[in-house]
Parts: sequence; C-alpha cells; structure tokens
Amino acid sequence: MKASIKARTIGRTRFLYEDYLKESNVNKLKYKIEELDGVKSCEISYITNSIIVKYDEKYIGSIARFILDFELNTLDDFEIDDADFVEQEERTVFHIVRDAAYKRILFGHIMPMPLRPFFTVIRAIPFIKEGLKAIKARKLNVELLDATAISVSLLTGEFGDAASIMALLSLGEDLEEYTLKKSRVNLRSSLALNIDKVFVKDGEERVLKDLKDVEIGDLVYISMGSKVPVDGEVVDGFGMVNEASFTGEAIAIEKKHESTVFAGTVLEEGELLVKATKKYDESRLNHIMNLIEDSEKNKSLSQIKAESMADSLVKYSFIGAGLTYLLTNNFIKAKSFLMVDYSCALKLTIPIAYMKATSQAGEEQVLVKGGKYFESLAKADTIIFDKTGTLTKSEPEVKKVISFGIDEMEALRIAACLEEHFPHSIARAVVKKAKEKNLKHEEMHSKPEYIMAHGIRSTIDDKVALIGSEHFILEDEKIPITSKQLQLIDSLKEEYSLLFMAYDNNLMAVLCIEDPLREDARQTIDSLRELGFGHIAMLTGDNENAARAVSEKLGLDYYKSQVLPEDKKDYIQKMKDEGKKVIMIGDGVNDSIALSTADVGISMSKGADLAKEISDVSIKADSLKELIDVIKLSRQVSERVKNDYRGIIAINSLLIFLGLGSFITNTQSALLHNMSTVAIASKNMRQYNI
Repeated sequence: MKASIKARTIGRTRFLYEDYLKESNVNKLKYKIEELDGVKSCEISYITNSIIVKYDEKYIGSIARFILDFELNTLDDFEIDDADFVEQEERTVFHIVRDAAYKRILFGHIMPMPLRPFFTVIRAIPFIKEGLKAIKARKLNVELLDATAISVSLLTGEFGDAASIMALLSLGEDLEEYTLKKSRVNLRSSLALNIDKVFVKDGEERVLKDLKDVEIGDLVYISMGSKVPVDGEVVDGFGMVNEASFTGEAIAIEKKHESTVFAGTVLEEGELLVKATKKYDESRLNHIMNLIEDSEKNKSLSQIKAESMADSLVKYSFIGAGLTYLLTNNFIKAKSFLMVDYSCALKLTIPIAYMKATSQAGEEQVLVKGGKYFESLAKADTIIFDKTGTLTKSEPEVKKVISFGIDEMEALRIAACLEEHFPHSIARAVVKKAKEKNLKHEEMHSKPEYIMAHGIRSTIDDKVALIGSEHFILEDEKIPITSKQLQLIDSLKEEYSLLFMAYDNNLMAVLCIEDPLREDARQTIDSLRELGFGHIAMLTGDNENAARAVSEKLGLDYYKSQVLPEDKKDYIQKMKDEGKKVIMIGDGVNDSIALSTADVGISMSKGADLAKEISDVSIKADSLKELIDVIKLSRQVSERVKNDYRGIIAINSLLIFLGLGSFITNTQSALLHNMSTVAIASKNMRQYNI
C-alpha cells in the first residue's frame, strides 16, 4: 500500500494511505494490523484515508514496515476466521446520512423526469404493503397513515412529496439499526477473550488447535499467566486462578482436580489441564448478544411512548382529513392532515437522541444496554453500593505490620524479600509497600520453596523462615502462639485479611491486608449529593468493623454488613416499595440478584462476568467518575426528549392549520415538515455537555 506517516507520538501513529481501499476490506486490514506483535488497537477511517495505530513503542519499526509495504490487493481473497475479532463499524452516522442524501439527490434531481415516477412507485410498494397489513389487522397505526400519505401523493401526482416521506422513514430505520449494532460492538469489545489458538492434549502430544475447533471433552493445557480459554473442569495440575472477571475478588483461588474454571479468568500460578465443558461460542458473551438483539426489550420508554403517541394521533389525522373534506369539499386542504402526520418526526428524532447518548456513553467508557435505562437513571433518587471492588479497590494493600520481637520495618523488608519471587496479588501488595517505605530487600535467604495455596518456606542463616496463611503457619508448621498474640490477632481479623510470618519457630509478624478506598470514592458521594440523591447506602458481606469504617469515611446514609445476596435484594425491594427509584452498583456474583432487582443495575469494569451480564449499565473504566457522567448524561437526554415533544407537536400543528387556511400549499407543508424534522434530528446528533 502506498502510505506515509502523517503524525506520530509515543505509542500512537497516524498513517495516510493513497491506494484505493475497498470498503469491504476495511475490517480485513484492521485484522491484519492488529495481529502484529505490539499492536494494541487499530482504527481505519474510510473517509479520511487514514490508519491510527496504538502500540508498544518498541515495536514501531516492524509495525511501520508492515503497513508501508503492505499490498492492499492481497485482502480480496482473505477471510477473517476469528470469533473474537471485534469488527470496526463499516457505517457511521455520517455514512447513513450521506447515503440518504445521495439517494434523495439521485432520485429527486439527477434521474431523468420520465423515470422518477416509476422508481418512486417501486420504492413505495413495501410501505403500501405495511399499510394493507394494518387494514387487514384492523389497526389504525402509523404504518397505515404513512402508507395513506404516500398513496395519496402518488395518486395526485405529487411524487416528490411521496419520495420525501419515504426517505425520512428509511433514514429513521437505518439509524435505529445503527444504534443496536453499536451496542453490540461496544459489548463485544469489552468482553472479548482475544484468544486464537490453544494447546490441546492429543494422546501423549501437545497439539496447537484453533479455539473455535475445541470440542466439549477436549483436554486444554493452560500455562501460568494465561487466560482460561473455555469453561471446564480441571483433570490434572494445580494452580491459583484469579477470578476477578467472574467473582470481582482479586485474591487468586486454588484450583485442583475436579475444580471448575471459567473462560476469561487468569491462571496466575501453576499449570492446569482442563477438560472443556462448553464450546467457545457458548459463553456468557453470546448470551448477552442474544439479549441485546431483542431490540423491543431494549427500546427506551420514550421511544415506545413516541411510537404509541404517533399511533394514537393517527385516528385524529384521518378524522381531521375526513371532516375537512366534508366541510370544504377541498381535497387539497384535507390532504394537509396526511402530509403532516407527526409520525416521521416522533419516530426519527427520539431514537436519534438515545442513539447519540448511547454513543457518547461508550466514548466515556460506559456501556448502556438500552435507552430505557437512561430514563430510569434520570429519575433515580436512591443509590446502593457494594463495598469490595466498588467503593474500595479490588487490589489489596498492606495497611499495617504487627511485629513480635523485631522492628516493624525489618519485618516488612524480610516479608518483601520472601514474597518478591511470586506474582500473586498479596505478594505484590507486600513488595509494593516495601518499595513505598524505601526498604531494600537484597537476597538474604536460600532458594524459596513455594507451597501452593499455603505460603513460602525458605532459610535465613540456616534457620527456617515462613510466610503465608494462618492455617499454614499455625496449624501445618505448628508455630507456637501466646494467648496475648491470639487475642490481638482475633481483633485484627475483624478489619483485615492477615498474612503470617515466622522465623526460627517463632511468630515474627502479622501483616494486615486491606482493600483501600478508591481515591474518587468521597468525591463521587459528594457529587451524588449535589445531583439530588437523598439516600446513599452500602450493603456488604464484609465484617462490621470494615463496613462501619468505610461508611464513616464516606458519610453514607446507611450501611449494613455481613449481608447475604438475598438481603441486598430485600433491601432494594423495600426501597422500591417506598416509591424510590433505585440504582444498585456492584461487581460480584453475590450482587447479581440485587443488580437485577434495582431499577438500574450497574457493574464495574473488573467485576464478575455474571454481574456484567445481568447489569443494565456496565462501567468499563476502573473508576467511579463514569457513574456521575452517565447520570448527568441521562438527565440531559430526558430534557432533550421533552423539548423534542414540545417542538414536534407545536411545529406540525402549526403547519396543519396553515395548510387548512391555505396559507401554504401541501408541497410547502410537506417541505417545511421535513425540514423541521431534519432540524430536530440534527440537533439531537449534537454532543451532550456533561
């Protein structure tokens, strides 16, 4: 491909290509580029002939050579065979409106006059069929009114009016289809596994196999640091799996023979041989896709209201047209009611308002699964939080060190020295704390022995050094403990997770681990107060001390600790019974019932896949700022839709009366009606200010 580098910053380059790229090959080129080592993402603009690539800086040389030397014609015979590849949308709002304008210019101005009526009639057939179906079903709906307006225009020789009505109706359908597709692309992008091939056991050999070809019963090898590619059962091996994507908890879980593992979780330590119990395409992602494809369930209440309102006005349009003809015997005046039927404006502009909101929410790292959730968010006055992974970070942190007979910083230094070899979340927390304290922990011990799911054993000065769980230190290794130490440890358990360290058969220290508050948690609560939320609560399965501490720091209205999933559901139902509109925000499987019970359920980025599936809104960024953004956005959407209703009813009612008074002709009425509809639709495409 003839291409040049147009602009470059660290980790991002914009290439400009000069050769002709077929629109059908855009995603093929995107796939080829994203397959390159170091490429994080690729976006191709068919309009500006540019390719924007984000990458690890050390790979820029090989990436640039590939793009500059690539032959576009090789894409013609290439087919993408990757279930997890996230396609770039081939058509944007620009393309949809542009194509509609091209068609209107072609059929209304460029096509020879003798041919225009013929093609207008051909295009009208599908609309007239819908009208006949309404008559057969004995319904007075918008489809019947549209068909009548088009038919009357054709019968009176006003082919331009008929073409304008059909153009606007077709544009509305295209924009609604675009909205659904964008939701699906955003969702697939956030949950994609990005795994192409896996190693499968074939007899005594390891065979590389495409993930899509893995069958139920196949034995799949999973190595340390890899994502689990399929749901399955462990048949051999031992490992620690981080199930944060499923449970919301960052602490790795022990997996051994007959343990269940889930696609999308990460094997932090060990190696597993897993028997697949589901095919790759039987994941929760596909289930969510099916839910979103049910567009009727995801239509906003205002969209449904717009359609029902348009339907309810149909009879008055027919009555008005009939009475006008009876009273005036003037067919032209009677037609005024048919040319301005409210339906085009109501059915076109309201979906665009929600389409723009959905698109903008996606840009703000928030996936909203249907327009109706914007309305529920706008009306909400109560919000309920889970604690872990929501108000607090899902990454553990060492809060304090309790030492016995040794300096606390020395205890932390030794702990970091022992833990630095092992990449699990608690070990990272210990090493991070030592680094914050500027503690140097050079090797002082023999080669450490890692005891899976228990701890570490090593020697310092020929004496045994141990670090790990209470079970490992006090029960397995039989380290003695005094009653005073036991009393202190029992009190610490109420607030922290504990990591024990022993040396020379004596308890040396206890490290207190905590999930810290998010930096933006307090600011988020204050912002919710400013937005008018009258009741802000927290429901958590954690102990009383930890829950009370978080509640006091954030100034919550209510909290309850050690609650079961059913308790969360009951509390939300109680709030709803009191007439409150409730938002629930959580990230774990135990939040799923509550998320589905609330008026709007919101899941966090590092939450469980099940929570993401059930939630109505999914925050893809690891912060709470997006929660405030989407609430503000929802209120602006609600206000914009209200203004649309007022404008549509006022403008089109005025046009009807001007037509009845013969101040304007039917052609002028139709033109002004279409122009006002396009104007409102264009306004709804503008960015919301949040």
